[in-house]
Amino acid sequence: MAYFINDECISCGACESECPVSCISEGDGKYVIDADECIECGACAGVCPVGAPNPAE
Repeated sequence: MAYFINDECISCGACESECPVSCISEGDGKYVIDADECIECGACAGVCPVGAPNPAE
């Protein structure tokens, strides 16, 4: 399942530049992941200072 970004996001942008398929973009108040493009690599989770990206359940 694709990753999603929870409400802990502080909009720092670290995840956006780390994504190898560029499926992360700035949303309204937090970053968002396009689930159709996400390859579930977890690169975003590895760089997030607050642990906002998580695998969807």
